[in-house]
Amino acid sequence: DVPRFAFSVPSINQEAPMKHYHWRVLHQEMKCNPFICQWYVASLLSPVRAQKRQAIILHYMGDVLVCAPNNNILQNTLDLVVIVLTSAGFQLQENKVQRMPPWKYLGLEIPARTIVQQKLEIKSDPKTLADLHSLCGSLNWLRPCLDLTNEDIDLLFNLLKGERELVSPRELTPEAQTAVQKVQKALAEEQAHCYQPKLPFKFIVLGKLPHLHSLIFQWVGGQKDSLLIIEWVFLLHQQSKTITQPQELIAQLIRKIRVRLRELAGCDFKCVHLPVKLSKEGKNSPESLQLSLDSYSGQIAVHAPSHKLF
Repeated sequence: DVPRFAFSVPSINQEAPMKHYHWRVLHQEMKCNPFICQWYVASLLSPVRAQKRQAIILHYMGDVLVCAPNNNILQNTLDLVVIVLTSAGFQLQENKVQRMPPWKYLGLEIPARTIVQQKLEIKSDPKTLADLHSLCGSLNWLRPCLDLTNEDIDLLFNLLKGERELVSPRELTPEAQTAVQKVQKALAEEQAHCYQPKLPFKFIVLGKLPHLHSLIFQWVGGQKDSLLIIEWVFLLHQQSKTITQPQELIAQLIRKIRVRLRELAGCDFKCVHLPVKLSKEGKNSPESLQLSLDSYSGQIAVHAPSHKLF
């Protein structure tokens, strides 16, 4: 539908659908489009967000997640959400209202302090290209919560090459089967965390060339495990250039992860941990790195915090 809109503006943390500014007359093909329902529900929830600024209301399609710092605000906000939706003619099924943890939302399971993927069956024995596309699509969806680098899953994605017919046969190599086992192990053992509003965001560039990746995190001093994993961020599987300089890869990660945090929290990082020594003034630094840190006013560190992941 993008060509039919004048322009679109995203919301912080994707708490609501993008605000699509469209022409005064909608395109004929949009009269039965799901966008209309999305837009309508968002317009109903917008006044509630304005009234209950301490609460967070996330909305996507038929799912609404309401969060608040205490039970009183939560209950008041939830009551308002129910009133505006039912008054507009929507029907809510009480048995689907989740009031106690773990909450399930968009494939995620959210206990009190952590975030894990809901139980997902990984098809570990794809027979066709269509099966392999489904497997790789699931991996891309899972990766923000899991430390699965491009190097870990390259052997799976390489099997997409070759015949393009969806029914064309595919078979996992022993190396690719090992990659699937690593994915299943990560699903069983790894998790992300709910962010702490009073703590600043940091990120670190990890990995070995050319398979660099990065982590958005928060640091809680004085704890047994001080690391709060917010989200993993990765580069593209295939670079547009045959030869890419290490500084350019780092710059790509910095640009991508700064944009991502603005989407999630509407702010910039307090500290970035880079594998190269770099001054904020950009002296003797490649132009790509200087541009990636444009307007950045936080701290730049070379040494990583003391943690087993780093």
